[in-house]
Amino acid sequence: MTTQLGLPDTIQACLFDLDGVVTRTAVVHAAAWKEMFDAFLRGRDGDSFRPFSDDDYGQYVDGRPRADGVRSFLASRGIELPEGTPDDPPDAETVHGLGNRKNELLMERIRTDGVEAYEGTLRYLDAVRAAGLRTAIVSSSANTRDVLRSIHAEDLFDVRIDGVVAAERGLPGKPRPDTFLAAARDLGVEPSRAAVFEDALAGMDAGRSGHFGYVVGLDRVGQTDALYAHGADVVVKDLDELGGQA
Repeated sequence: MTTQLGLPDTIQACLFDLDGVVTRTAVVHAAAWKEMFDAFLRGRDGDSFRPFSDDDYGQYVDGRPRADGVRSFLASRGIELPEGTPDDPPDAETVHGLGNRKNELLMERIRTDGVEAYEGTLRYLDAVRAAGLRTAIVSSSANTRDVLRSIHAEDLFDVRIDGVVAAERGLPGKPRPDTFLAAARDLGVEPSRAAVFEDALAGMDAGRSGHFGYVVGLDRVGQTDALYAHGADVVVKDLDELGGQA
């Protein structure tokens, strides 16, 4: 049986990704990744370089921790760089240096354009909490708290597992399920009684491998079939489609 929230009646908690689920920042992330990688590839290969594509973003970067995204994409092009350290400057040609350059570009875009929330998600969050379900934000972003505060949504979540918390606890990022499992554990809920809300294929993989009770895919870019193939139980374009009446 499903509830008026469009979830199985066994679900006691909802675990939400941030970018592309709560906020319209996935497109900003994608643009920052492209700007960074294209500049790097152009400097390496000249004007004949093969640009970073939307497919590259979805397959190698989206939903993953920053350094993992750098490693994954570079490996797809047969490129090896030194790891460096998390404190590398953004002009360093290391894995962490490229990641820090991407984050610098991202923050410039956010400062210029601001952050916009998906109103359907905020309405759904209100309904979820009114129904007595617990909530967590689960994101690889180290900027999660600042982004939530900018849209006045920090108090909509009982638990936050983000890039900062994951680093402190040594949790591997998506597509591994560890961050979602940590959120369920912090909420005191078994994974089988928690629903995962994700827009990234890596997030779908995490939901499936973590044996969560329900996995909701948000199709913001026309990848419904891929979201189902990676483990979604249902795919919607906006959470309003699930109901949202507590």
